[in-house]
Amino acid sequence: MTSTSVSVAGRTASPSTARAINDRLALHLLKDEGPLTAGQLKSLTGLSRPTIADLVERLRQTGLVAVVGEAGAERRGPNARVYGIVADSAHVAGVDVRTDSVAVCVADLLGRTKAEESLPVAPDGDPAHPVAAAVALVERAVERAGAVRLHHIGIGVPGLIDPATGELNSTGGLPSWHRELATALHRDLAAPVLLENEVNLAAVAEQRMGTARDRDTFVLLWLGHGIGAAVVLDRVLRRGASGGTGEIGFLPVPGTSGLPSATGCDGGFHSLVSSGAVCELAQEHGLEASAGGERGAGTEGSGAAEAAIRAALDAGERGEAFLDTLAARIALGVAAICAVLDPGCAVLGGEVGRAGGDGLARRVEDHVARLSPLRTRVRAGVVGGGGVLRGAVLTALDAAQNELFGAP
Repeated sequence: MTSTSVSVAGRTASPSTARAINDRLALHLLKDEGPLTAGQLKSLTGLSRPTIADLVERLRQTGLVAVVGEAGAERRGPNARVYGIVADSAHVAGVDVRTDSVAVCVADLLGRTKAEESLPVAPDGDPAHPVAAAVALVERAVERAGAVRLHHIGIGVPGLIDPATGELNSTGGLPSWHRELATALHRDLAAPVLLENEVNLAAVAEQRMGTARDRDTFVLLWLGHGIGAAVVLDRVLRRGASGGTGEIGFLPVPGTSGLPSATGCDGGFHSLVSSGAVCELAQEHGLEASAGGERGAGTEGSGAAEAAIRAALDAGERGEAFLDTLAARIALGVAAICAVLDPGCAVLGGEVGRAGGDGLARRVEDHVARLSPLRTRVRAGVVGGGGVLRGAVLTALDAAQNELFGAP
């Protein structure tokens, strides 16, 4: 059997360590590049043919890799086997928890959706009822997906997550069952649970599959019923000492009637750009709009602010004035963030950012340019209300792949 020596931190790795490194490299290539022949793996890794042969056989024995086809029918000689990741060798779930609903998505090891379920949650004094209903919802989705078990579960919730414990730091005005759900899912489905703030998960989705795919550093502003932000620096999600990075609803800004306090964000940035503030601004400009927008992080889906912005887009001069005033308000928060972090890019998410689209983003960018000497691109988010759920799936998928494949 052929082995390859690898230098790790100035030392020569043992044969077993070298095999582990080679296996990890091959698995990540198969995940990122798709099915490959042994020859292609050899070219991409630089490993010898015998080493590749040993590697492929080891991975087949683990059940993570299988022959998925043949290549070379157009040339003379035997066809080359094509190897790929066995997607159904593991499954993960993402769960999006709102105050009035729960949504779940089960995906395979390559991130392909296998089943989705959702459930409205009625207010109930006994937290055991919504917890039991949510657990049953996840179990139903797992069964529909044909999964034996879940490898990891990612959960997106409103509120702060304690970086030290991974637990919901404080529920504030949120339902008590939010805190209990993670424990119940871990117990009943026997899978590790990763709890994360909902806006942070929306940022994960924007970076991996949305408008921030080309950015290593950016800030996502979620503009909805509640106001929040997610900060990604050098491709790392930053949470802060207490999990409070991005609580920009409390940001003191000009133009409000007062100042925020430790117990409430009224008087802060929230008072200028939340859904309620946007609806009031629309009324001041003579714009009428009814509810019915999309559901997303930081909002219970009233859709009134989204409808107001869409009405403004068709309202001529009144609409132009409304959008420009709204952009100026949003720019106050963006400029403050830029002065501290210099992210180079701000993504506008939530019902307000999504409804305003590229037009609102351009207006905000123009206003920021007048307020800050730091060049900052402003973009409209594209992942929509499903971004939290998709971010939860991606977070669980990363954990499962890193455990099965080894961290890249």
